[in-house]
Amino acid sequence: MKARIKWTEGMSFVAEAGSGHAAVVDGAPEHGGRNLGMRPMEMVLAGAAACTAFDVVLILKKARQVVTDCVVEADADRAAVEPRVFTRIRLAYTVAGRGLDPRQVERAVKLSKEKYCSATIMLAKTADIETTVSILEGDRVPLRETGAA
Repeated sequence: MKARIKWTEGMSFVAEAGSGHAAVVDGAPEHGGRNLGMRPMEMVLAGAAACTAFDVVLILKKARQVVTDCVVEADADRAAVEPRVFTRIRLAYTVAGRGLDPRQVERAVKLSKEKYCSATIMLAKTADIETTVSILEGDRVPLRETGAA
């Protein structure tokens, strides 16, 4: 796996992944940024949420569960002093589907947390990770009106 970070100006960077995809990373205005992209630690948290969501969907599909949507909302606390590592992460899973077996959904979340999700397993070295699971019958998890977690 490879990544390349290129400084563009101020406190803005372009992150390029080995897969060929790119994202803008920027700092907060109080640190010289222009709020053009996610902060680096926001990307870490979002990456961890994406990693575990990927696992959960894959595990449920392999268990022949009819998954139609999966949302993981992540909320984290950071240490007060440098390095400001994550100290507590809350992951709220909402999985939608048709006739989902709650035991299978709980099992998928547990397997991701304990065995498969490289990102959350790494972050668990400094952070307590808490999970909650909601299961919805239907095609989609409703959009939140307040934006991302």
